[in-house]
Amino acid sequence: MEEFIVWVVWVLAALALLSSGIAVVLFQNPFYSALALIGNLASLAVLYLLLAAEFVAAAQVLVYAGAVVVMFLFVIAYLGGRADAPWAGKPSPQSLAAIVAAAAIAVEIVVVIALKATSSRLPRRSKTASARRRRSAGSSSATTCSRSR
Repeated sequence: MEEFIVWVVWVLAALALLSSGIAVVLFQNPFYSALALIGNLASLAVLYLLLAAEFVAAAQVLVYAGAVVVMFLFVIAYLGGRADAPWAGKPSPQSLAAIVAAAAIAVEIVVVIALKATSSRLPRRSKTASARRRRSAGSSSATTCSRSR
């Protein structure tokens, strides 16, 4: 029963983490986006608690959600609505380069995971068999050298 509760908390925290991360990006109002970031950091702290990393979870809440997001909210309140909209007009070359770089990193992650999955399915050689092969290869090369003299 305890393991079931851990899985339920994990699934709920993971869903909250994903949904609040998407909300950070999709909200038009930067204030709501910063509040969604607090939710994202709090659900990440819950995942740290499930991994028995209490210090990291506390640091996550105190440092990031407590200090950094408060600083973001201060800057948002200070700038008000005067900040430039990032997608006003056509996308800049820098924005397009960032999208291409993010796509390249995503492809790289998928390739690494796929290679790791296929390499774990390969049969493993035992250490004794490879040691026997090395010994037999070393002795045959020594006899070959002595015959050639």
